[in-house]
Amino acid sequence: MAETTAHDIAVEAPAEADTGQSVSSRLGLGFWLSVVWLIIVAGLALLAPWLPIADPNETAVGGRLEGPRSGLWFGSDATGRDVFSLTIWGARISLLVGFIAILVGFLVGGTLGILSGYFRGRFDSIVSFIFVTLLSFPALILAILITTLLGRTVFWVALSLGILAIAPVGRLARAQTLVFAERDFVTAARVLGASHRRIIVHELLPNVVIPMSALALLGMGIAVVAEGTLAFLGISVEDGLSWGKQIFLAASRRSELQDGPHAAFFPIGVVFLTVLSLNYAGDRLREVFDAKELVL
Repeated sequence: MAETTAHDIAVEAPAEADTGQSVSSRLGLGFWLSVVWLIIVAGLALLAPWLPIADPNETAVGGRLEGPRSGLWFGSDATGRDVFSLTIWGARISLLVGFIAILVGFLVGGTLGILSGYFRGRFDSIVSFIFVTLLSFPALILAILITTLLGRTVFWVALSLGILAIAPVGRLARAQTLVFAERDFVTAARVLGASHRRIIVHELLPNVVIPMSALALLGMGIAVVAEGTLAFLGISVEDGLSWGKQIFLAASRRSELQDGPHAAFFPIGVVFLTVLSLNYAGDRLREVFDAKELVL
């Protein structure tokens, strides 16, 4: 009985805004174009080892800073490497860092936020203090500190950005839990003798996960940009190529940037479209499912 009620409530927010259109229609064309772009980029990144593209480390594929042409779609960089191949391979680390970062924020921040909003009391006060402390700490300094002390591997770079995502995700999860914990379906579950675990997993989590998913897309876009910032500071992933490192290498010398702007322009364009797609998709989910952002 409680489960059925929870399912009904889980779709309550979009139903209230229903104008006779399906959720798919209300998300809009822009949302689905964003999804298509993200699928293409993620698919190319995953399939990079098997795609018929040049080895990203192979030099003299084209001339020095050669412009785009047939067979060399994005041109070549200062060492003659294929910029298109570099961009595809760079997506692997950039997207992986963004995914791991927001996953850490989801698992840690989301769990703490839901438990905090449900149990309240002293536990809520402690968790809220942790969130405020994390939000008060300079984000860039924390990321620099972690990567400098622990290493510049994909894991540690992603973890440093994931720690920064804990507080925003946790505060949203807590706020949503506080709202739904007072609903009749949760009260009914308590009266029927449901355990805390069952109430949290079956009644609260389905209602909290959608606004958290919207924030996850926005957060992943921020993480991709943050990794690029760390790359410009020379403290991002040491082994391997990311979009940030690729752009940094292409723009590090002014003369090379002037002679071959395409080497930096194309990866910048891909980063821009990817982050734009993540932000737009997340924003549309937030609007359609009425996930408030004032708690952030």
